Amino acid sequence: MTLVEPALFTPQSLDHPDRPLGLWRLLRTLVHNPLETWPQPLFTERLFWQRFAGRPLLFVMDPALVDEMLVAKAAVFPKAPIIRRTIGPAVGNDSIFTAEGAQWRWQRRAAAPPFRHSTILGFVPAFHAAAERTAADLRSRGGQTIDVAELMMATTFDVIVETMLSGAASFDTKRFGQEISHYFDTVGWIAALSILRAPSWVPYPGKRRAREGNLFLRREMARVIAERRARPSATPDLLDFLIAAADPETGRSMTDAELADNLLTFVVAGHETTALALTWALWLLANAPDVEARLLDEIERVVGAGPVEAGHIDGLVYAKQVMQEAMRLYPPAPLIPRIASEDVMLGGETIAKGTPVYVPVYALHRHVQIWQRPEAFDPDRFAPDSARALHRGAYLPFGAGPRICIGAAFAMAEAVAILATLVRAVRFVPLAGHQPLPTIRLTLRPDGGMPMRVEPR
Repeated sequence: MTLVEPALFTPQSLDHPDRPLGLWRLLRTLVHNPLETWPQPLFTERLFWQRFAGRPLLFVMDPALVDEMLVAKAAVFPKAPIIRRTIGPAVGNDSIFTAEGAQWRWQRRAAAPPFRHSTILGFVPAFHAAAERTAADLRSRGGQTIDVAELMMATTFDVIVETMLSGAASFDTKRFGQEISHYFDTVGWIAALSILRAPSWVPYPGKRRAREGNLFLRREMARVIAERRARPSATPDLLDFLIAAADPETGRSMTDAELADNLLTFVVAGHETTALALTWALWLLANAPDVEARLLDEIERVVGAGPVEAGHIDGLVYAKQVMQEAMRLYPPAPLIPRIASEDVMLGGETIAKGTPVYVPVYALHRHVQIWQRPEAFDPDRFAPDSARALHRGAYLPFGAGPRICIGAAFAMAEAVAILATLVRAVRFVPLAGHQPLPTIRLTLRPDGGMPMRVEPR
C-alpha cells in the first residue's frame, strides 16, 4: 500500500541562483533584496565557500557545526563588523545587541531579570489588551483589505509602549515606526558598500533621511528616560527594571546613554521581529484552513470566550507550534553574521583570522538534509516529541549560545497571546493571486506588505 502524504500548504519560493552571482549583479541584487543573492548550495550543502569582492566567506549550514560555532566557540566567532555598520547607527554600537566582550557581558547580566518567565507572564494582560484593540478595529472594518504587516507593526508597538514605557502618552509611535522603516530600507545600500569596503561617509539614497530619523529616535529615548527618572511609574515596567538594573557581579548600573541604546534595541528589534512573525503566521494560516480550524479548537478549549491570561500561555501548545513553524519558514532574523577572531578549525576546514562566517538561518530552516518537505507549512514539526528530536543547531529563530536573543521568551508569549486573540475574533482572507515573497531589510519582510481581507467571525 502506498502512503499518501497529507496535503500541506506550500508557499511560493524565491528563485535562488545555481551559483554565486558576479560582483556587479551581486551588488545590484543586494540593494534590491539580499536574499536573492543566496545560491542554491546554501539549501543543500553543509558548508559553502564563496568569494565576495575577492575575499573568502564561509556559510555554515550543518546543525552540529552551527552549534559548535555559536555555542562552544562563541568567543572565537564574535559578531561581524557589518552588524555595527548596519544596525549600529540605529541602536548604538555599545548596546546589548552590538557590544562585544566585557561591555556586552555586564549589560547582559544586568538586563536579564526583567526577562524572567514570571515577570513576562505579568505582561500577558498587556499583550491581550493590545491585540483586543486591534481586533475591535478589524471588526469595524469587516470586508476591507488591510496591510497585515503594517497592522502587526502597530500592534506590537502598542505592546512595547505599554510594557516598556507604561503608555508614554506623549510618545509619537507613528513617527517612531516610520523612522525605523525608513532606516531599514537603506540597509541594502549599506551592505553593498560594506562589501566594496567603502568608507562609512560615502553617500547613498536615503542616507540623510535615515540619519535624521536616527537622531529623532535617540532624542525621544533620552526624553523618555529623563522623564521617567523624574517621575517613576506607579507600576514598574521594563524601563523601570532597566533603570534599576545592576550587574550582579560589579554593581554597575546603566548610564542614560546606555539606557537609551538598550531601550532602542528592545523597541526596534523587539516590536519589528514579533510583528513579522505574526504577519507571516496569519498569512500561512489563511492559506491552511485545516491548521486554522485546529488552532481555533485549541483556543476555544484552553481560553474559551474570555481574555487570554497568563495561565493560558503554556496550554496554547498548538498556537506555539504555528508560530514556531512560521518562524522556520520566515525567520524574522534571517542571517547570523560572525567573523573569525583567530585562526580556527571548523568541520575540517581551516578558517583564517578575519574571515566572515555566516549562518544563513533562512536557508538552514529550509535545508533539504534537515527537514522533510522543507518548503511546506507543517506546525506538527514542532509537536513536543518532534521538537525534542531536532538538533539544537537546526532551528535558530532567536539565535543560539550566549548571544541568543534576551527577549525570546517575551516574544513567544506575546506572539501566542496576540495570535490567539486575533484568530478567534477575525478571519483573514488572502487576496487571490497575491504571493508575498520575503525580502531582507535587516529583518525578513514581505515584499510589498501583506494585504489581506478581514471578516469578523
